[in-house]
Amino acid sequence: MLNVDDAILSRRSVRAFRPDPVSQETITHILEVSSRAPSGTNTQPWKVHVLTGTSLKRVSESVLTAFREEPATHTNDRPHYMEKWRDPYLARRRKVGWDLYNLMGIKRGEREKTQQFHSENYRFFGAPVGLLFTIDRDMGWMSWLDYGMFIQNICIAARGQGLHTCPQASWGQYHKILEKELELAEPEMVHVGMSLGYEDTSAQPNKLETVREPVSAFAVFHIPEVMVAIRSPFFADAILSSHH
Repeated sequence: MLNVDDAILSRRSVRAFRPDPVSQETITHILEVSSRAPSGTNTQPWKVHVLTGTSLKRVSESVLTAFREEPATHTNDRPHYMEKWRDPYLARRRKVGWDLYNLMGIKRGEREKTQQFHSENYRFFGAPVGLLFTIDRDMGWMSWLDYGMFIQNICIAARGQGLHTCPQASWGQYHKILEKELELAEPEMVHVGMSLGYEDTSAQPNKLETVREPVSAFAVFHIPEVMVAIRSPFFADAILSSHH
């Protein structure tokens, strides 16, 4: 069993899976553990639709048909990211995209290859388990934050079972199809999806290594002056010399 740090550090978005089945018992365990995620006043805004076997195949084929034949008619019902990208987010987005495409041998302008790889999203990248997450439409933004912690828990709990995941915002574009396939009723709406299974370690996409900013780039330590002084060699020496 991995310790917490190892589980977090080994988590990656895997984009090619082996077909080996994952037991319902294991899936249930992962979801049960993950449900311990914090949520404001214990509202627990998450709902999960677990797809395997023929149900996974049916949903995938429905969305893939729309992806190939009528992509323009399907749009997200809310903004997923920034309306207009700017740095540093734009630079990070471009880097991970081109790093992935380079691994796949996809060059700039090769639209057909790009679309083919993108379509793998809707096959759950070959994973035996697909998770589709829904939330009540009238939940506020803090509940969406709670949901993110729940999804992260699933990613980490999966590592504890020797499994990998890939959270996927792309499923939200086809919410109209998913609402029918999952028989959702208002106010329940599609949030995102996730692939879950065993990594295909031989697949090119899984060789992608993403980078993270150092702590100094995103954290500000508001430390009292006395603590800053203690951290200076001169002040530390003065303290040591007075305690003989």
